[in-house]
Amino acid sequence: MKNLLTRLLLALALSACPALAQTALDEVTLINGSRILGTVMGARDGVLTVATDFAGTLSIAADQVASVTTNTAVSLLMADNAVIENVPLTVREGQLLVASEPRYALTDLKVVNPAPWELGEGYNWTGIAEAGWVMQRGNTDTDELNYKLESTWLSTRDRYTLKWYGENDEVNGQKSADNWQLTGKYDYFLDDPNYWGMQVALEEDKFADLELRTLIGPYIGRQFFAAPVFTFSGEVGLSYVEEDFFEADDQEYAAATWALKATSDVLGGDSRLYFDQTGIWSLDDTSDLIVKSIFGLGFPLMWNFEAAAEVQLEYDSGIVREKEELDQTYRFRVGYSW
Repeated sequence: MKNLLTRLLLALALSACPALAQTALDEVTLINGSRILGTVMGARDGVLTVATDFAGTLSIAADQVASVTTNTAVSLLMADNAVIENVPLTVREGQLLVASEPRYALTDLKVVNPAPWELGEGYNWTGIAEAGWVMQRGNTDTDELNYKLESTWLSTRDRYTLKWYGENDEVNGQKSADNWQLTGKYDYFLDDPNYWGMQVALEEDKFADLELRTLIGPYIGRQFFAAPVFTFSGEVGLSYVEEDFFEADDQEYAAATWALKATSDVLGGDSRLYFDQTGIWSLDDTSDLIVKSIFGLGFPLMWNFEAAAEVQLEYDSGIVREKEELDQTYRFRVGYSW
């Protein structure tokens, strides 16, 4: 009986060992001596992400990490685009310990478990679709609709971008706003962080007498900053512009163009501050200038739904005389991102 009991206890102990191994936690030690137990979820652009039971998900700068020990094999994409597959993530004194590989610092680690597109296979598709609708009935009947669709296909070689946004408003059955803009862009990456591209843009604004503005041309761009706390890119180029008006004389001209884009997650909570500006400066008449600037704040709701509040300032020095040169628009939208 005693031998039978001993065998049962031994069998239970052996069967528990795999379960204990599966629940073993990864360990991260910081240069200040702090020790974090959890699950290393990944690393990207110099930031290590660790899921913990006591503080949720932590984001830790790589230069603050002294050592890391994980219990599962991962794939590593390094800053020099070398790929190291099926190794545990082990770091000692800020150095990656990988057998039979060149010596790498943790700060040389670009991505843990990179997606196929990051290895040059296919594209990463992201986007957002938003809409805002206001309906008022009473002394004044008002219907306001504004919408926005942005989609990007990104690979290690190039990028495709599609943007479509517009506004349709009615007051007492009479149109008070009717405009839209569709932009398509192609970027080809040169030596990081530079790229060149081509763009095609179509725009209509009935209440600015604009039947159709067509723009096409090349540009050169640079990604100045890419960290989540602050991203900033700029583009300058030359374009052919053709403008058809409902009443004013049609015109076509060569133009210098620019685009600025910035985002920041400095507010935390997955919120996003953003700024977009585009400019068209006629080379035939240098007093003819069009500048659109958008300042906005996007914040998550639940799942992949988010809300955004923004203000758009549009300056057009060549607008018909009966219209204001500066147009201000305030928007609030709810949408879905992927």
